[in-house]
Amino acid sequence: MWQELRESTAEANRRLAEWRLAPLTWGNVSGISPDRGVIAIKPSGVPYEALTADKIVLVDAAGGVVEGNLRPSSDTPTHLELYRAFPSAGGICHTHSRFATVFAQLRRGLPCYGTTHADHFAGEVPVTRPLTPDEVNREYEAATGRVIVECFQRLGLDPAAVPGALAAGHGPFVWGKSPLQAVENALALEEIAATAWAMAACGGPLPPLEDYVLKKHFERKHGPAAYYGQSPGAT
Repeated sequence: MWQELRESTAEANRRLAEWRLAPLTWGNVSGISPDRGVIAIKPSGVPYEALTADKIVLVDAAGGVVEGNLRPSSDTPTHLELYRAFPSAGGICHTHSRFATVFAQLRRGLPCYGTTHADHFAGEVPVTRPLTPDEVNREYEAATGRVIVECFQRLGLDPAAVPGALAAGHGPFVWGKSPLQAVENALALEEIAATAWAMAACGGPLPPLEDYVLKKHFERKHGPAAYYGQSPGAT
């Protein structure tokens, strides 16, 4: 019944290794069914090269296993919290990619310095507050999702316009309309973070991209009158 969801989620997870976003098994991707009742997610600790659709675990909205013989990712509660709060998310990706993780561990958000950033994120990619000892001891993974949601609510951010966040001391969580788009956004975030790091290495102030250029670049790809790319069905 959920074969297509399993296949797309397995393919998105394999891209983590292909695109060098997750050394060892340091990342996971999930996808959610159209009725938002079933989540497909990577099984915990399984190497990406061994990951096939039949190994993808299906869980319900409460995290209970619906189908699958393997344990779901330990980050499943984080994914569930994000799906509950962000209805625009059809796929979620977590990585420990090098440069995005640097910013997360520095506890620094990632401002928009150029058009590459603006093509994917309509402003700064925020960093969360650190978790409290009680949050870590009680429900660590769920609390990781909650502080991301809290961060977006506090800053008044639209998760469809800024599809990612940096969990303080941890790493990036990124989402998209599908599992594959979530991984594409994670790759974009890593490239943006690497460019920002190189800019900082040059010394001096880091000039932000002008707001009107940021708005133009984001809206030409994602706005109501978007014109980047081809129309569906074009050959």
